Amino acid sequence: MREEIGTAGGAVPLPDDAAEADLPPILRGAPASGSFRKLRKRLVRQVREAIETYAMVEPGAKWLICLSGGKDSYTLLAILTELKWRGLLPVELLACNLDQGQPGFPATVLPEFLDRMEIPHRVEYQDTYSIVTDKIPEGRTYCALCSRLRRGHLYRIAREEGCTAVVLGHHRDDILETFFLNLFHGGRLATMAPKLLNEEGDLHVLRPLAFVAEADCDRYARAMNFPIIPCNLCGSQDNLQRMAIKRMLDEWERRAPGRRQVMFRALMNVRPSHLPDPRLFDFSALFRRGA
Repeated sequence: MREEIGTAGGAVPLPDDAAEADLPPILRGAPASGSFRKLRKRLVRQVREAIETYAMVEPGAKWLICLSGGKDSYTLLAILTELKWRGLLPVELLACNLDQGQPGFPATVLPEFLDRMEIPHRVEYQDTYSIVTDKIPEGRTYCALCSRLRRGHLYRIAREEGCTAVVLGHHRDDILETFFLNLFHGGRLATMAPKLLNEEGDLHVLRPLAFVAEADCDRYARAMNFPIIPCNLCGSQDNLQRMAIKRMLDEWERRAPGRRQVMFRALMNVRPSHLPDPRLFDFSALFRRGA
């Protein structure tokens, strides 16, 4: 049986999945159930749609795929690999794991997985854990400093490898949570951009999972039996504001299924004239007829 994946540019016929020997190693052994096939098709469609919507591909692109060992980054790597294999993503892919020196981190899991999957990769050790725990008082949130240090090293690695973009595994739910964090605690309407330019202007930062639900990443990664590595640094902090936002969104979703998707659509349907920010809309130019 043949499949098709539809996008704004039309439906694209896909090869028969029965020819598993022709698949990249990371895609082999996928469940043959109808529910998983629907999930896989949805993820491929949503990632391709995000790539097209935000014009992520440029000529001669080389993407540094940031692989943490969590469900989201594994899903990102697998879906991008599938798109490239199907001839729908004309970019060079390089997986990268930054071992940040967290105690107990299983340092051999990702290199062995990437070797086994025959995926080009770079693994680098940088002890940012000691810096974070030294600088941040006990009980305070590690995430901001940890993320900043990690991002700096990833930018450096991208430049050293000749990459044009750093590609992250943030999904739709991350984008929504960041919106509410900024709304409740930052006093601004802002979230993660699916595509942005770094301050130096030499690298794009891309989030191809922007349209993908976290629950779908979880289902996909578990069905594919990827060796998930938990983040023990931030995962050990129970008082994170982001976790409070996640619980709030979970409750809203429980009461009104589909609420997350409606809110995400709202972020893509902004009306500046209906917001009280004079920098976005020239209210002084509004005159009554005949005035």
